[in-house]
Amino acid sequence: MKLVCLDLEGVLIPEIWISFSKKTGIEALKLTTQDVSDYDVLMKGRIKILEENGLTLKDIQDVIAGMDVLDGAKEFLDTLRSKTQVIILSDTFEEFARPFMEKLDWPTLFCNTLVVDDGGMIKDYTLRQDDGKRKAIEAFQSIGCSVLAAGDSYNDLTMLRTADKGIFFKAPDSIRKENPGIPFVYTYSDFLKEIESFL
Repeated sequence: MKLVCLDLEGVLIPEIWISFSKKTGIEALKLTTQDVSDYDVLMKGRIKILEENGLTLKDIQDVIAGMDVLDGAKEFLDTLRSKTQVIILSDTFEEFARPFMEKLDWPTLFCNTLVVDDGGMIKDYTLRQDDGKRKAIEAFQSIGCSVLAAGDSYNDLTMLRTADKGIFFKAPDSIRKENPGIPFVYTYSDFLKEIESFL
């Protein structure tokens, strides 16, 4: 059985933290997993900034409510799901992802969870498991699946290297140059060609 696993932010939806940074004017919140390779360092830094500025989960969700999926993402995903099974593996959070999943017709999503206090402040986060994207790929392979995986950031690298085929989608030049063995595409139409050759 062939299976496609996709990252979410940067592949199907815009980067949530970049959009929130633009809304708040806090430059440091623009950093993403394309900039910082250590996810724990990135998230703890974000949580500290939120606390210092009195920003709540609802403040982020209000920005998310005004966001849409990337141009062409819905059509790409519809076409892909007509050809094979698709699972989204993301380091985003349940509390952020729901509006986007509705706009994408509820694909399967594995992601993480926030720890939020009674005042709506984000205090911590809970990973589904450490290196969860790679472990999900290994689990799918262990039950007889051949997996194509795609992503755009440092936190996707172990997933891309473990998959039967890994592809960068719109990854920045810096990450691509550090990982020359991973092929890359920039458009959904080219992405579909790569996937069809795998299927």
